[in-house]
Amino acid sequence: MASLSDFSASSLEGEQVQLCQYAGNVVLIVNTASKCGFTPQYKGLQELYRDYSGKGFTVLGFPCNQFLAQEPADEAEISRFCASTYKVTFPMFAKIEVNGPHAHPLYNWLKTAAPGIAGTTAVKWNFTKFLIDRQGKPVVRYAPTMAPSNIAPTIERLLR
Repeated sequence: MASLSDFSASSLEGEQVQLCQYAGNVVLIVNTASKCGFTPQYKGLQELYRDYSGKGFTVLGFPCNQFLAQEPADEAEISRFCASTYKVTFPMFAKIEVNGPHAHPLYNWLKTAAPGIAGTTAVKWNFTKFLIDRQGKPVVRYAPTMAPSNIAPTIERLLR
């Protein structure tokens, strides 16, 4: 079975990032958008990152424009928006697709490994979250409505 370490993605700056660099960490992967009703979750995601990054946790943000075109910006603008509006310091990646024939391989794996309600695989909206354990395996998928702060107890358990 695959693990997070088997994948790579382009950073907002265009550099290829091997996700094996997060091996041994608890990782929260989130598809993001800057013009979504859930966009304020960036604040909560940054708080999780601030509180737990020193303990072996990280957040990985993947902008996506597939849901009502709520991420129309280019990578440079996304970077500026995240830094200036929400003071994001966790790793952000280049825009990707999470569904359909051009979905990023990481998301194809996540959707299969951690299906949604009633076994559905498609990502339903921006700010769907996948929590990955220290072994690089998906533990749970969270709906976009799940506030980042409500994930903290599970992060703490996985960090022990």
